[in-house]
Parts: sequence; structure tokens; C-alpha cells
Amino acid sequence: MARPPLTTRFPFLYPLRVRQRQAARWLRWHCGPERFALRRQAEFLPAKLYRHQSKLRRHLSDDAQDRLWQDNKVHNHARAIPHLDGIIIAPGETFSFWRLVGKPEAARGFVEGMELSQGRAQGGIGGGLCQIGNLLHWLALHSPLIVTSRANHSFDPFPDQGRVIPYGTGAALFYNYIDLWLYNPTDQHFQIRLWLTDTLLNGEIRGERHLPHRYRIVERNAGFERTADHWVRHNEIWRETLSKGEDSRVMASEFLYANRVRVMYEPQPDTGR
Repeated sequence: MARPPLTTRFPFLYPLRVRQRQAARWLRWHCGPERFALRRQAEFLPAKLYRHQSKLRRHLSDDAQDRLWQDNKVHNHARAIPHLDGIIIAPGETFSFWRLVGKPEAARGFVEGMELSQGRAQGGIGGGLCQIGNLLHWLALHSPLIVTSRANHSFDPFPDQGRVIPYGTGAALFYNYIDLWLYNPTDQHFQIRLWLTDTLLNGEIRGERHLPHRYRIVERNAGFERTADHWVRHNEIWRETLSKGEDSRVMASEFLYANRVRVMYEPQPDTGR
């Protein structure tokens, strides 16, 4: 049996490990082989490739703390989006969420929101930004961009509530080493667009020209399992490349992720959720 990591056996080492990994990521940004996307452009690229939106607030409970975290999440979105909206990802460049947003500090106007860390939901400055990471990752899966750095959440804290995309297609974020990196392997530029309305987080990915095909993300082998002391959720995420037109057909099918995480709630037997 594998031994637990040192930070589990000696929790006082955890902050030191975080700082070590943050320093390593900073060096990678400035001394590594990647060319990072840094240029923002107000003018939209002409071709809209894919668009998606998600609800800003989810009713998780009637707890006042939860309602505050929901409101603060929206506030944090408003602070982060100006650093991301309009970003151009040129051929050969890599998009990095944290390279663009920077450290979410109170001095920069970020407030405490909900974070999922070390197996539980807790408060943290800048909490809630994972929703933007989830949206950006979903947009990238519907484009030729290659996801080169991405982490899934290590547990499932809440039952599904109006879910419209498969579980396990999100992107966890924690400054700065748990990041989302998107590499552009093509010969055209892509552009990220993000904006808020009263109830929705909106995003789209644009390009210089339309693609000759489209993408569809599908979930397979999804379900829940009961172990000795907890529930586990599992599924597989696949991406299909489809031709365009009335006779649209699957041209390719690509396995992306296998998810298997601990569930922090009791799944309902009638729905499997």
C-alpha cells in the first residue's frame, strides 16, 4: 500500500510545499519553454466557434454563509474577467489562467468565496473562480486547442443541480500551480471572450475562420459505487469530431478523461444523483 504524502502525515509542511510549488510555477512562466498568451484585443475575431453559459448562483443550502460565498463568487468573477476577456492565443502560444489573472489577493479587490480544498468546502480569498476555469475548459474542448495542464476536483461535494454538461469536465484552480493551460497547435489565432449578466457567466471562443468540423463531448460508463465507508462516482469523458452539414457523421472519437472521485453526499437511488 502506498504511503500517504508527507503533508498528510505532517500538516505543518503543507504551507511550505505550497510555496515551493508556487515558486516553481513562477519560474516556469518566466524561464520555461512555453510562449504565454498575454495580448488582449478589444476587436472580436470574426468566426464564433463555440459559446456556453452557466448560472452564477446555485442554491446549495439556506445557510447565510453559503449565500455570502455565492455573492462573493460573482464579485471575484468581476475582478478576474477583465484580465481574460479578449485574450488572443496566437499559433504556438499557451494560455495560462493564473499567468493572466495574477494572485487573488484582498489588496487587489478579491474577497472570500468557497474553495474546495483538502476534502472539504472552505472559505478562501478569490474562492469561486473555478467556475470560470470550468467554462474555459469546456470551451477549449470544443476547439482545436490542446489542454496541456488541467486538474479535476478530487471529490464531488454536492449533488447535481440542473447539470447540463457531464461531470468531470471542470478544471480546478488554486494559485498558481493548479492551473489551466491551453496550447494552440494551429496556424490561426483564437480569442477568449468572457462576460457577466445578472444571472449568467458567459463565454465563447472565436477564431479567424470557421472550422470544417465540430466537436461533441459525451459521457460513458457513468455511475456510483458504494465502498466500505463512502460512495465513489465514476465516468469516462470522450470527444467526438463530427462533420458539418445535414449528413453529419462521427469522423473520430477520442478518449479524454476517466474520473473516479469520492462523493461527499448520499446519491439518490431513484436518479443515481
